[in-house]
Amino acid sequence: MIDLKDIPLFSSLEEKDIEELKKTINIKRYKKKSILFYEGEQSEYLYILLKGDVKLYKTSPKGTQIQINRLLAPSLIGEFACFEREKFPATCEFITDGDVGLLHFDKLYEYLNNASFALEIIKSLTSKVLLLSSLVHQETILSSEAKVADLLIKKEAIFNRLKNNEIASILNISPETFSRILSKFKKESIIAIKNHKIKILNRDALFLIIETNTIKECNNCIANFKREIEQKS
Repeated sequence: MIDLKDIPLFSSLEEKDIEELKKTINIKRYKKKSILFYEGEQSEYLYILLKGDVKLYKTSPKGTQIQINRLLAPSLIGEFACFEREKFPATCEFITDGDVGLLHFDKLYEYLNNASFALEIIKSLTSKVLLLSSLVHQETILSSEAKVADLLIKKEAIFNRLKNNEIASILNISPETFSRILSKFKKESIIAIKNHKIKILNRDALFLIIETNTIKECNNCIANFKREIEQKS
């Protein structure tokens, strides 16, 4: 488990504050597939991922998971819901065993007077805004093939670490569509698949897919995507 003083959020705090935090933060341990919180719940704590990996996802009326993000320790979870006293917009589930520190709102606000502490909070929130921007772009602009090509270029290693259905969930496409696209890419010698491992053979072809296959047939895509999210909430 990561020590509190090694987390950027707390790195500028004095040793006495670190020791106080160790007494204040409630550390809980979770098993793989445990739920940290459900979409729609509220909390009086900021969640600090100290060990393990989690995924954040929304659930459609049909029960389909729409994966929003994956977080690795150390990370802050649910900052927006924390500061706005809002319900969590997504469910958080452990991908591995892990540890989480719960910091109560009242104690959190005390430390916001520390400029470095406040800056780390802002940086974390900004990264989530950039993530949302990327998600909107992915869902409103990229076709299914372009989604797979884009992820291959940006995170090739993830294809050899996660199962196909997990990657399909990240891309918000069906496992069948994902498998069909991989088969097509393999047939066209864009990728090679051996022993369930993927290797990119033609990176230029992936860029070309993104450039020529990005515009989906839709009018007012942003509004449609917003409506879809609201319906799935």
